[in-house]
Amino acid sequence: MKSNSRRIKRMARSKKKIPGMNLTSLMDVFTILVFFLLTNSAGNEALEAPKEITLPASVVETKPKETVVVLVTPESILVQGVLVASTPDVIRNPTIIVEGIKNELLRQKSRSIGAEATEVPEVNVLADRAIPFSLLKKVMSSSTSAGYSKISLAVIQKAAKN
Repeated sequence: MKSNSRRIKRMARSKKKIPGMNLTSLMDVFTILVFFLLTNSAGNEALEAPKEITLPASVVETKPKETVVVLVTPESILVQGVLVASTPDVIRNPTIIVEGIKNELLRQKSRSIGAEATEVPEVNVLADRAIPFSLLKKVMSSSTSAGYSKISLAVIQKAAKN
């Protein structure tokens, strides 16, 4: 019996102790990662411009609100993703008000009347920098005729010079 207990003691002494895993460093990395993700996801308030247009650069002080978006590309004009007119046709047309833009903006305005009845209707225009101002003037005139009194032109923000 004594030999059996000696054997057990010898086996217990010869076992190598496996060190425990230190999770402090891992927790620090995960904490930093979560902090990074939270701060960057909360501050994303800019409009995303599609690849087919290049916005002009400007120094702006306020960020745009989420409003109705009119996208003007060299090929087409879209209101909230709905195709309303062909850009070459609007350029050739001598009228200042584009009925397709006006009608779609009125439809968008009637959708949002319940939630934002007290606010002034706004529209953001995302236009390629190569678009002539005469076309932008028609888009803005169509917007004001649909009752949108605040019109913003989306630009790429440059660093302000101090």
